[in-house]
Amino acid sequence: MRILVTGGAGFLGQALCRGLVERGHVVTSFQRSHSPALAAMGVGQVQGDLVDAHAITHAIAGVDAVFHNAAKAGAWGSYDSYHRANVVGTQHVLDACRAQGITRLVYTSTPSVTHRATHPVEGLGADEVPYGENFQAPYAATKAIAEQLVLAANDAQLATVALRPRLIWGPGDHQILPRLVQRARSGRLRLVGDGSNKVDTTYIDNAAQAHFDAFEHLSIGAACAGKAYFISNGEPWPMRDVLDALLAATGTPPVRKTLPFKTAYRIGATCEALWKVLPLKGEPPLTRFLAEQLCTPHWYSMEPARRDFGYVPRVSMAQGMERLKTAWKDPG
Repeated sequence: MRILVTGGAGFLGQALCRGLVERGHVVTSFQRSHSPALAAMGVGQVQGDLVDAHAITHAIAGVDAVFHNAAKAGAWGSYDSYHRANVVGTQHVLDACRAQGITRLVYTSTPSVTHRATHPVEGLGADEVPYGENFQAPYAATKAIAEQLVLAANDAQLATVALRPRLIWGPGDHQILPRLVQRARSGRLRLVGDGSNKVDTTYIDNAAQAHFDAFEHLSIGAACAGKAYFISNGEPWPMRDVLDALLAATGTPPVRKTLPFKTAYRIGATCEALWKVLPLKGEPPLTRFLAEQLCTPHWYSMEPARRDFGYVPRVSMAQGMERLKTAWKDPG
């Protein structure tokens, strides 16, 4: 089968491309720049931007299914920039699928679409959680809109499904983990609150596997068609333990310094104001949304994913940490 993966050069994108190639599919990635890693896998590449409808249409022409994984992520940036990539870009993908007669679309969403600044612990362990409100970050706000577009597009011609993997980690992460390690080693890493809040995370191979499981079960009228699913390892750990384990796998001492939530929230608001007014380059070290995410519990039921498309995490947290430790030591 010929499959297009948008954002194939990213962390999850590469895992999706690799797994699809191993399953015998002919894979093409749509991303903004050439990727030597994808070339080594034998993955075809089309370069372009999600906001370019013609580029998307060109990339989707001739394929049988789409994994829409590309998005503008991060904790900082203008709402318009996130809206163009995440909402307008997703609509372009849906329009191109319609025009090209594509019948299956797997969309990578995020649990952040259900984030709530107030009463954040509602729904813990639940399998259905309403969309969030009062978003403090354009990423979460625009991904919520995009997910609803994808689910609304499910009909008798196009089957869609949205997956919400929570905090993906593992070998191959060149973004979050290196920054985490750098902050810890420089003494700038803090726990927000006491770190006892339980959170779900997802080992990279499990995140990719969930996409493959959903794809294999997705069809017009399937149980998973038109629905969104939380994806994780199904092993909620206290935030403190997650951070300590990730740092230990990289040979970095655990984080012991803490910051009260109210203090962190005020610092986040101040940073946001400074970055807007001055403006300063890069992302603020802390934002209100990040402070909320770091100190509130986030874990949900995997039962719907197991029931509707057979998703069961194959790599445990402990196994994943050992793999990460081995990979981190490998100079290659």
